Amino acid sequence: MFRKSLLVIAFLSATYLSHAQIYVSPSSYVFVNNEMLFVKQEVILSYASGNEGNLYLRRGGQLLQGGTTTTTNRGAGKISVFQEGTADNYDYNYWCSPVGSVVAAQENVTGNIGSNVNNMFFRPTDITNSTAATILPYGNYDGQANPLSISARWLWKFVNATAYSQWVYVGGGQTIFAGEGFAMKGTAGTDVTNVDGVVANNPGSQQRIDFRGRPNDGDIDINCSPGQQTLTGNPYPSAIDLSYFLLDNAACDGTAQFWEQDKTVNSHTLANYKGGYGTFSPAATLSQVLAGTAGSGIYTPAVFYSYDSGGNQGPIAATPGNYYQRRFSPIGQGFLVTGGSAGIITMRNRYRVFVREGAVNNSQFEKNTVSNTLANVANTTSYNPNLTDEAFPNVMAVSGIDYTNESKRPHPQIRINTLIDNQGIRQGVIGFHPEATDGIDRGMDAIASDDALPSDMFFVIEDKDYIINMIAFDEDKKIPVGFRNAAAANYRITVKDIINADQVENIYLHDKVNNLYYDIKNGVHELNLPAGTNKTRYEITFKQESNLGLGENIKNSLVVYQDNSGHALNVSNPMLLDLNSLSLYDVVGKTIFEKTKLGSKTTYTFPTSGLSDGIYIVKMITSDNQEISKKIIIKN
Repeated sequence: MFRKSLLVIAFLSATYLSHAQIYVSPSSYVFVNNEMLFVKQEVILSYASGNEGNLYLRRGGQLLQGGTTTTTNRGAGKISVFQEGTADNYDYNYWCSPVGSVVAAQENVTGNIGSNVNNMFFRPTDITNSTAATILPYGNYDGQANPLSISARWLWKFVNATAYSQWVYVGGGQTIFAGEGFAMKGTAGTDVTNVDGVVANNPGSQQRIDFRGRPNDGDIDINCSPGQQTLTGNPYPSAIDLSYFLLDNAACDGTAQFWEQDKTVNSHTLANYKGGYGTFSPAATLSQVLAGTAGSGIYTPAVFYSYDSGGNQGPIAATPGNYYQRRFSPIGQGFLVTGGSAGIITMRNRYRVFVREGAVNNSQFEKNTVSNTLANVANTTSYNPNLTDEAFPNVMAVSGIDYTNESKRPHPQIRINTLIDNQGIRQGVIGFHPEATDGIDRGMDAIASDDALPSDMFFVIEDKDYIINMIAFDEDKKIPVGFRNAAAANYRITVKDIINADQVENIYLHDKVNNLYYDIKNGVHELNLPAGTNKTRYEITFKQESNLGLGENIKNSLVVYQDNSGHALNVSNPMLLDLNSLSLYDVVGKTIFEKTKLGSKTTYTFPTSGLSDGIYIVKMITSDNQEISKKIIIKN
């Protein structure tokens, strides 16, 4: 028990884990700097005669509590914890508050307390002091960074619902209960106040929020019926193991969805929005989580769609989503869960971990930079797959899980990009796990975020649409692929990455109607499909079973090579194959150039001096409609 006017915690040894509770008297405070404070039982932040007992978490400091059921936290003092949103005043972040807005009359009331935004958000002025944010009336569209002003117009929650019309307006004064997430737009302008010598409160892209109130703790039930969705998130002033939470709660479907929005669109009009949901799958079993061998999980970036005035998704947008490391959800992160079966979804202390925020630690709130073009996605591996067997650091966890058994090495997987109508990209993932089946595996397979999108590509599992498909690898496996489009659409499908899957030698898109195999590991295959849904014609295979077409020796006689010093693409054709066309694509399928009626010359040369560095695909079609594809690397 601590009863000091100031306790600065710069390093926590194992002895701190033995403390049963922490009490901070009025006019006193505890300061946790870049470390973890673990409290086995309750936190008592006392209040008397206008004076608070406070707990400050700074520079990534976190509070973990070890109680196993209902919280007994009490007192009208406050914990203070910072988090930075990345939305400007036109874009949403999804949040989940780590505190409840406590008042003096609740000094002796125990438990988690519902919040309202009027009493929860503060703007830091120095290392310990903040001023309350102003919640602007509904008629104000734009929030401001300094003084911190938040528009009530854009504060909403989504509880046990399925339709856009079921978002519930929160505003400044409506209660947000512990464990309920909320959508909130950011602020305009900058705030150059530098707190603790780190960074400005808002340099123009990140709005620092000081959450002040009673720390949430213990079991927190999340209302979400089967087939419904609820916006929830990490409700604690510490990180959580998202995989553990999803796999341990049988009442959810085992995945989480994260809102992403195109930050280059500056409009409050719904019809101008471009955004969508990325999907996280633990890609593991609960036993693997408990053994500390589950890994980092799999995340698929969002497909950005436009929207009409009723919130219905319209045409796909050109800007794609980003890749994020989601295994450990940082403080304040909101996400959607889907009810999978009858029962209660419960957030528990045992999911809490001390993991510092950052991609290197598999804990991202959101990136500070945005990929704005197809080229950025085509020519960069934004998730930076770590192909080493580096272990997770020694993560302090309430559960006692030994995370040093974990490897940061990504799951074996194939990432397939489908460029839809030459605009947006749908990325699907085939993952490999020895315990996966060909059916639906909870916590491994991830359903597509919306089966009513105007155009989409997906994997078909038990006649449902999935965007992550985990299987046990077998060269003879056939993976059904589906396409759905409200109007005629063009699809270009290619393999973006093969990660840690050395057993995969070939990848084909098989047209079962015509019994044709298209090499999508080395090339791009283009489909023009009429309006409708097709779940039976196409499949992914790892070998060819057809003897139709050119023999491999003839195909291999075409030598494609990039002369980077001469800035030219060269093709050698010693067998004088009659080439009808040659096309160059980036790795998402966007056409760079196309040459037709090439004939049967022995060599061809094409200039590449004006192209960006990256991986490209050369696709050649012979006069008898045989396809031959090769990948090249251009470095100018």
